[in-house]
Amino acid sequence: MSSSRSSLVARLAVVAAALMLAACQTTTYEAASDASMTPRDKALLAKAKYPKAQIPQPFRRAIVSYHRKETPGTIVIDSDNHYLYLVQDNGKALRYGVTVGEEALAFSGIAKIGAKQEWPRWIPTADIHKRIPGLPKQVDGGPDNPLGARGLYLYQGGKDTLFRIHGTNQPEYIGESISSGCIRMTNEDVIDLYNRVNVGTIVVVLDRKAGDSPVNPRVALSGTPGGSTF
Repeated sequence: MSSSRSSLVARLAVVAAALMLAACQTTTYEAASDASMTPRDKALLAKAKYPKAQIPQPFRRAIVSYHRKETPGTIVIDSDNHYLYLVQDNGKALRYGVTVGEEALAFSGIAKIGAKQEWPRWIPTADIHKRIPGLPKQVDGGPDNPLGARGLYLYQGGKDTLFRIHGTNQPEYIGESISSGCIRMTNEDVIDLYNRVNVGTIVVVLDRKAGDSPVNPRVALSGTPGGSTF
């Protein structure tokens, strides 16, 4: 089987699995809009060189039922199923589809948003330079920057973990595991999330294959995440 056909088959399998998982929840999809965008956002995104992607329905922004017990306002990332949840009141969450890191590069644990940035510069880490030779030292913010329209910087113990929740110039990969460990969202979704959260927001990144996915619960947390130094 050719590599392109293998990639297509793998993507279809991911979408099919997501559809089955999503069917277990009460789901109300929200249309992406530019209501939360600034004039600068609209002007820059109009110049984007990447093609506008059709995001598969399971990974579109939605209000869903949510069984876990995190405090409303907490962000929970389910890397196994490529979802980011912003916990709401009354057993609900706002769910976004995301791109996550390959398993060997993935981050997990409890952190907090230590900084926020609109149209951030991209400064590749030393590890990224080792894996991808020839990258520039930095790329200024803009529609074709890999960090996209917004950056939310994850901190632990007062230190930058170098992991981020950010936009993307490759929206066609939402729902896949290809990033360098960071969490990618469409620019429309990351702008929406950015406007809903503040510095200090708790971010829970679930362990891979831990069995407590919000769409496939086994061992739900019984209270607010704790025990970590932020």
